[in-house]
Amino acid sequence: MSGSPKLERYGSFSIALHWLMLLLIAAVYACIELREFYPKGSDIREGMKAWHFMLGLAVLALVIVRLIARAVGSTPRITPEPKTWQNVLARSVHLALYLFMICMPIAGWLVLSASGEPIPFFGFTLPPLMGENRNVAHQIKELHETIGSVGYYLIGVHALAALVHHYVMKDDTLRRMLPWRI
Repeated sequence: MSGSPKLERYGSFSIALHWLMLLLIAAVYACIELREFYPKGSDIREGMKAWHFMLGLAVLALVIVRLIARAVGSTPRITPEPKTWQNVLARSVHLALYLFMICMPIAGWLVLSASGEPIPFFGFTLPPLMGENRNVAHQIKELHETIGSVGYYLIGVHALAALVHHYVMKDDTLRRMLPWRI
């Protein structure tokens, strides 16, 4: 009699959350980058900023769901097993990604709060996390922008690592999270 069957892939819920969050994060970045093409104060520029805020807060909501799913779910083993240093590096990058997905929306929420601006969330206005303080708002905004720039590299490293695992190391790291089987 054999033990439980080997889990080869993440569950469909975890896979869907992973790719949905990628799309949301790409949309968050697109909104804030593309707004630069429109004049300050224009409706489309203001709309893109509002979507940036709302989608960023959606990332925060979903990362909480994702952390719960990760805590109660199983993680399939990588075959063949990576070296210890690779596992440590992978865990470090994943931790940095989770911190990024938690800290960035909270920092954005704090910027709006300290600026005395409303915090839009799909037809609702969320409460401010702090009182108005323009100096603090400016400092948090600079930090938010810097971490946002670092986020491009962090996401790039994550994607590159998945491709290296698939094409160079020839293990199943990438296949475990793809929405289709290859």
